[in-house]
Amino acid sequence: MTELRGITWQHTRGYLPMVATAQRFSELHKDVQIRWEVRSLQAFADQSIAELAQSFDLLVIDHPFSGRAAKGDVLLPLDELMDSVFLEEQRCNQVGVSYDSYEYGGHLWALSVDTAAPVSGARPDLMERHGMKRPQRWSEVLELARQGHVVVPGIAIDSLMNFYMLCVACGEAPFLHVDEVASDEVGVRALEMLRELLSLCDARCLLRNPIATWELISSSDEAMYCPFAYGYSNYARPGYGSHAIEFGGLVEIDGGGRLRSTLGGAGLVISRYTRKREVAAKYASFVASPAVQRGVYFDAGGQPGHRTAWTDAEVNRRSGGFFEKTLQTIDEAYLRPRFDGYLEFQDAAGPIVHRYLVNGGDSRKVLGELNVLLRSARDGGEEVSL
Repeated sequence: MTELRGITWQHTRGYLPMVATAQRFSELHKDVQIRWEVRSLQAFADQSIAELAQSFDLLVIDHPFSGRAAKGDVLLPLDELMDSVFLEEQRCNQVGVSYDSYEYGGHLWALSVDTAAPVSGARPDLMERHGMKRPQRWSEVLELARQGHVVVPGIAIDSLMNFYMLCVACGEAPFLHVDEVASDEVGVRALEMLRELLSLCDARCLLRNPIATWELISSSDEAMYCPFAYGYSNYARPGYGSHAIEFGGLVEIDGGGRLRSTLGGAGLVISRYTRKREVAAKYASFVASPAVQRGVYFDAGGQPGHRTAWTDAEVNRRSGGFFEKTLQTIDEAYLRPRFDGYLEFQDAAGPIVHRYLVNGGDSRKVLGELNVLLRSARDGGEEVSL
């Protein structure tokens, strides 16, 4: 019997589709058993992949680790394990740049089995009850927030991702230059826009991640609208929460274009320490295959990474149209840097932005702190941001 161990993050979307695909794979390959374990969403962002790779054959990770993978003996390059025709099919059917996000240093380090970016979500029943319309512009979001109807996930990592989004909205993608996160004009404006919005929301938003935000909207009448949080199709499915959330795209900045959120999602990787690399590769290919992504993976609560699942009529029917309503937002999402050292920057930068959102202060000084962090984290000055 061949046994594989995997680790993913602790939510229906992260855990159950891996268990379901492992079960089905074992039914098709009776000499293989795959056991999945979980870690918290915060650990998903923070915990060392290098350490986990020594204990697990398979891992579900975030794409900024690609640069570290290319520098160290942690993960196996999938382009050396998998059929090139299969990988090209995956590339051609990526959502946004989800496949590309795992390519670095001439190799592919993960299969994009899950795709996400911040999208908007609303309770149509509450909006109708209060005579409200879904905001279309930033000023309308602020007005709805003043009336106490808006929630935004404001923990450190999400605040940093939303800062990136607002930099793009202000006309400049972050990390265009080696030694600065953003220009003074753009970075300061983005920080102040984000703080203005959070100051109009309940202070508890600063303690919530996307899961807690969607749970609140779906289970209570405390809030009716979230302008941007990493989307979870589970909350659009009938019966998952007390109330289904209607998801959609992002608003436009007054006098500017539509917001572009920061790409998230998750990739399936194979540890370089595994002794069962061929079986692991076969299972990973199974999980990422279009039929499984549209079928077993989605059925178990997963949020697929394969484009055919996002455009599938039955998948959309069963998820309140989540995928078709948010596809454009994912396609337009901004890709974070992936250089070796970026993760250390992200870990330290998030709390700096969060502290500013909580306490206020000099936004130029905050941006300066971020720039100092970036200069210390850069690895050879590689330009990797899109």
